[in-house]
Amino acid sequence: MTGPIWVAPTLALILGYLLGSIPFGVILTRLGGAGDLRGIGSGNIGATNVLRTGRKGLAAATLVLDALKGWFAVWLAERLFPGQGPLAAATAFLGHCYPVWLRFRGGKGVATMMGIAAALGWPIGVAYALIWLAVLAVMRVSSLAGMAAAMSAPVTAAVTSRFDLVPLLIALALLVVWKHRANLERLLAGVEPRLGESAAAVPPA
Repeated sequence: MTGPIWVAPTLALILGYLLGSIPFGVILTRLGGAGDLRGIGSGNIGATNVLRTGRKGLAAATLVLDALKGWFAVWLAERLFPGQGPLAAATAFLGHCYPVWLRFRGGKGVATMMGIAAALGWPIGVAYALIWLAVLAVMRVSSLAGMAAAMSAPVTAAVTSRFDLVPLLIALALLVVWKHRANLERLLAGVEPRLGESAAAVPPA
C-alpha cells in the first residue's frame, strides 16, 4: 500500500479493533431469545457465560465466532497491509475485551486470542487449543483452562523461534490473566465454579 508510512499501521489498528469488538455472545443470545447476556451469570459476553443460559449451540457458536474474528482480523490485515498483522491482532484483542459498543465492558479474550494465535502461526494456535482442551477436560474450570492456554502462546512462539511475536503474546496473556482476576480470587478461595454450573452459582464479575 502506497502513501504515508503511518497510513497502513493506522488502518490495521482500526480494522482489528472494529472486527474484534463485534460482541457475538450478546448478538447470538438476543437473536436466540436467551435475553441480555450481560444480565446473566457473571455478565461476561464470552462462550462460557453463554453456556450458562443452557443453550449449548449458542455457546459453541459464540466460541467459534469469537475465535474466527481474531483470526480474520490478522489474516485480513496481512492481505491489505502486509506486515501489519500483529498490530491488528493487538487491537482485535482489545476490541473484544473493551468494545466501544458495550461501554468498554467486553469479554476476557480467551477464544479471540486462540484465533489470533492461529493466524500468527499455526503451531502457536495448535498448542493453545490443545492446552486449553486438556486443562478443561482434567480440571473442568474454564477460567483456569483459558489462562493456561494464553500463557502457553508466548512460550510456544519462543520455542518455534518466533521471537518477534513473544512481546505481543506476553502482553495479551497478561491481559487475559488480568481480566480473570476475579476468577483467580475464587480459585484461591476454592469457590470457582466448574464448567456447566448454573448462573446462580456464579457471582457477578
